[in-house]
Amino acid sequence: MSFTSTLRARTDAPWTAAVSSRFVRELWAGSLPDPVLAVYLAQDSLFVDTFVALLGAAVATADDARVRIRLAQQLGLVANDEDGYFARALTRLHTRGAGGLGDTAAASADPEPLPPTEGFLRLMDEARASQSYALALTVLLVAEWLYLDWGSLDAPTPPDWLHADWIDLHRGAGFARWVDLLRDETDRVAAAAGADTRRRMEEMFERAVVLEAAFFDAAYEVSTD
Repeated sequence: MSFTSTLRARTDAPWTAAVSSRFVRELWAGSLPDPVLAVYLAQDSLFVDTFVALLGAAVATADDARVRIRLAQQLGLVANDEDGYFARALTRLHTRGAGGLGDTAAASADPEPLPPTEGFLRLMDEARASQSYALALTVLLVAEWLYLDWGSLDAPTPPDWLHADWIDLHRGAGFARWVDLLRDETDRVAAAAGADTRRRMEEMFERAVVLEAAFFDAAYEVSTD
């Protein structure tokens, strides 16, 4: 198996827990409670700046001009499409919250990072500060590949744009090609890397998957649901 396929198989338990989590099931069903979504999106929005910095580090350290351009193009998509969704969705949730979100809505407007959020922010900063293309790729890959996995479920799209648009950001041919690029690059770089770098890539991949699984559950622990 390829390097990335091996890591995916090794982390099957937390990966499956994430993509089949209660959050994902309720998101696809259109039954996700507003308080849970408000907390989740407020926490997820905390990643945007650090994710952009990590993607920028990958651009700066990439050793292939063609790939560097593709990585740079993705920066614009994150800054425009995803950040725009956060603004629209949190405004909608806070407006609806006048009748039910209560303290959850107020807290999600200026949130403190929950433990899984804090852990993933540290992991992204660690990969960026390493100035290692291999480590930046590894963390980016988990963040995007796992989301493509749950975003590609064979199920009807929920009727409310609040749920459907978040799903649509993480599926489709364009997003799949982006994940394929990250996988191909991670496999290529790992094949040429020394044993120490490969071990660090493996460790960061595993940490990232465990944190992703915990992140999906965290919003339920602090919401009013």
